[in-house]
Amino acid sequence: MARILIVDDDWNTLNSLRDALGKEGHEVFEASSGKEALDLIRSQEVELAVIDLMMPGMNGMEFFKTLKAIRPEVLALMISAHATVEAAVSAVKSGIFDFVTKPFRLKEIKKAIAKALEAQALLAENRRLRQTLREKASFPRIVGTSPAFTRVMDLVTKVASSRSTVLLCGESGTGKEIIAEAIHFASPRGDGPLVKVNCGALTETLLESELFGHEKGAFTGAYQQRIGRFETANGGTLFLDEVAEMSPNMQVKLLRVLQDGAFERVGSSRTIQVDVRIIAATHRNLEEEVRQGRFRQDLFYRLNVVTIEIPPLRERAEDIPLLTQYFLQKFAQADAKAVEGISPKAQQILNRYSWPGNVRELENVIERAVSLCQGKIIEPEDLPPRLIESYEGQSRLEIPIGLSLVEIERLVIRKTLEKTGGDKKTAARLLGISLSGLYNKLNQQ
Repeated sequence: MARILIVDDDWNTLNSLRDALGKEGHEVFEASSGKEALDLIRSQEVELAVIDLMMPGMNGMEFFKTLKAIRPEVLALMISAHATVEAAVSAVKSGIFDFVTKPFRLKEIKKAIAKALEAQALLAENRRLRQTLREKASFPRIVGTSPAFTRVMDLVTKVASSRSTVLLCGESGTGKEIIAEAIHFASPRGDGPLVKVNCGALTETLLESELFGHEKGAFTGAYQQRIGRFETANGGTLFLDEVAEMSPNMQVKLLRVLQDGAFERVGSSRTIQVDVRIIAATHRNLEEEVRQGRFRQDLFYRLNVVTIEIPPLRERAEDIPLLTQYFLQKFAQADAKAVEGISPKAQQILNRYSWPGNVRELENVIERAVSLCQGKIIEPEDLPPRLIESYEGQSRLEIPIGLSLVEIERLVIRKTLEKTGGDKKTAARLLGISLSGLYNKLNQQ
């Protein structure tokens, strides 16, 4: 069933369409003029409008243009007894879904309406899927409440609505690709394509073909034309991961696209214009790369419009329990395992580890732990040996021979505070003294 508006100054047409469509279960609204139809459309939701071209006052095309401004999602069929080929072509170019000439048979108009409603259903499904993508980008995959990470997400929110090029910097495994997705899906380009290229994984020749495409016969092995990533990303976003790994020659070609929005396929002289937003990422210090002559300064300035530094996991330790729980649920569901949580000791081991591989390493550790876990709770024995060794190393204190008792006490207090992350109440409990006693000893140091 659909909600259909019929706009026609001919009562015979209105009555016949109302009866025929009503019998098929559709809800039909009628208007005998453009003005009457506009009043109706402001108060009623419809999926399809069937519009007569020639009406006194406001004609069909005038009404259609106003309709699209008010309800852009509504499809329209145009009907007319005064149709010409030129009028039909003009109507379709203006956005009319189909054009049916009067007098028409009911079978003919019902078939045209069925096609329009089928197209409308597909459009509605696409809108729903795009909304789902936006909701996913809002983002179950983005987990963190630490101040360092909150600052990153504040920047993401601010920069998403602009057209500016964004440079994401941070160590490997910090989640630069996920942040790029967040920027894209939260932007006005979120309905467009997001295309990703790892610049460090391809040779110069392959990267050029990957980015710009090539013509058939452009080089040995080019058996057919290939559309490049820039063309594929037209109207959307291109994510260039590890952009610092580009050769000097490719840096020049990328600079031109950033400046002019234009390029040529390999083996072609035809210039192609694109509208693409660039988000680049690197784990290197690009300013240092510029100083060393390995990265073009002018390209750096083009990429460095808005820079977002993604903090390493060790600088957002408050997020480790949240990330642990997220990955645990993800892999338990994927493996259909009844793993429900992690023991306090195992979580403490995770919290104290330095995570040189950042969030990616934590994800791999939890995937392994879920796979090995035999019960409902992840225990220390489910974690990799390197984490256990690191934790046990932090729990021991070597005291050089020759230190005075005062120096030993000072060393023990300092190391205990490091172990508790500066939590003086916990440190005092571990040391077996009162909190005020700990403060007194700290003031004496």
